[in-house]
This record gives sequence, structure tokens and C-alpha cells, in this order.
Amino acid sequence: YHFYQNNPLLPCFPSWDEFFKKYMTGEVFMGSYFDYALNWNQHVDDENVMLITFEELKENLEEGVKKMAMHFGFSLTEEQIKKIAGRGTFKSMSENSQITHSSYGKYIFRKGEVGDWKNHFTKKQSQEMDLKFEECLAGTKLGTKLKYNIYCKA
Repeated sequence: YHFYQNNPLLPCFPSWDEFFKKYMTGEVFMGSYFDYALNWNQHVDDENVMLITFEELKENLEEGVKKMAMHFGFSLTEEQIKKIAGRGTFKSMSENSQITHSSYGKYIFRKGEVGDWKNHFTKKQSQEMDLKFEECLAGTKLGTKLKYNIYCKA
């Protein structure tokens, strides 16, 4: 929502509620999140695909760096892992976003908090999202890896 509202290249929505309605039906610029996720679910076990979530990186960024290095076949020292993790924190990336992402940096980084959705969703919207997740992604490998019940379920 905030990305749409702040990005001059994307349409704005008059309210969070209006955005939520359109998002849930896939009537947003990038289309349906659920269709997108289901397409990726077909590739979760592909050798060249690695899935790591924002929440995982927030919990242990250094471990995430190690996993990514292993996936790409890089051998890193502990010092290199710490340096990469230091540059990969939300704070560091946000502060350097104008350099790394040019003028779009200010649209990409906002808060960097896990669970901020709770500050926006109404109880009804949370229930609607839970039902949509159950309908589309529950029971899939991707759905399991996303840990919806831990991070997102109302």
C-alpha cells in the first residue's frame, strides 16, 4: 500500500480499505499475489531456487547470508559474513538506498518491521486474508515455508 501511495509511477488509492479490496482480487499493478505465489510454489524445490523470507533475515541475518552463500557456492569467512550482514540490515540499506537504488530507493524502504500489517488490517480484513491464504496456499510447500501461522495469522 505504502509503495503504491509513494511511488509516482503507480496509481494511488483513496484509502487502505480500497487498496485492500483491489489487492485481494488481484486488481493491482502487479496482479494477484496469490497467483504469483502459486506459480512460485511449483519451483520451491528447484535446484536453482532458494526461498528466504524477510522474517528469517530479521531473526538472524548472518545465518541468512550463510544460506545464500552456500546456495550460490560461495565460500565466505566469518568476517565477510559479518560485513555483508552489516550492510544488509534494514537500517544500512535504507540509509544507502539513494546510492544503491537511485531515486527509487525512497519508495522501497519504509519501516523494516515484522508484523506491521497489524497496524493496518481491520479484524475483518485479517479474517479475509486468513481465508484467502487457506484457500490458495495452505498445504503447499511455499505456504509452509512462509510460516503464515506464525507471522501473519490473525
